[in-house]
Amino acid sequence: MTATKLEIGAKAPDFSLQNQDGESVSLSDFSGKKVIVYFYPAAGTPGCTTQACDFRDNINSLKSAGYQVLGVSKDTVADLKKFQAEQGLNFPLLSDLDLTVHNLYAAYGEKNLYGKVVTGVLRSTFVIDESGVIELALYNVKATGHVASLRKKLGVDA
Repeated sequence: MTATKLEIGAKAPDFSLQNQDGESVSLSDFSGKKVIVYFYPAAGTPGCTTQACDFRDNINSLKSAGYQVLGVSKDTVADLKKFQAEQGLNFPLLSDLDLTVHNLYAAYGEKNLYGKVVTGVLRSTFVIDESGVIELALYNVKATGHVASLRKKLGVDA
């Protein structure tokens, strides 16, 4: 069963997950701020590393425009800590082992992988405004070039 995709203008589902340091982080912690929540399949894999490093390298322009970035995966807290350290990531990584938040955001389901239909994490990005409303809901994004495309959509300069 695939959850219903979130639409622009919908209220973003709140969540609380542990970050790479084992601390609880909730979406509501960022009330009054703009947040980019992105879901990725697995820490340390080539595509996910490319995407995470792209966010890392663009974090200053995103922060200057008022955005906080949160990465969410089904990895353990220990794996996230290792990934963050190895790649010098400068934003929180959140562990969603049981896929609860992935399912709330419809970021888990059937996808086409090399011509086969498989069930897994759908690489997805959500931009949430200061009042908790979804400004952008992007499903099945590409790891490479995604952040540049996102900055363009948001009007954020390099």
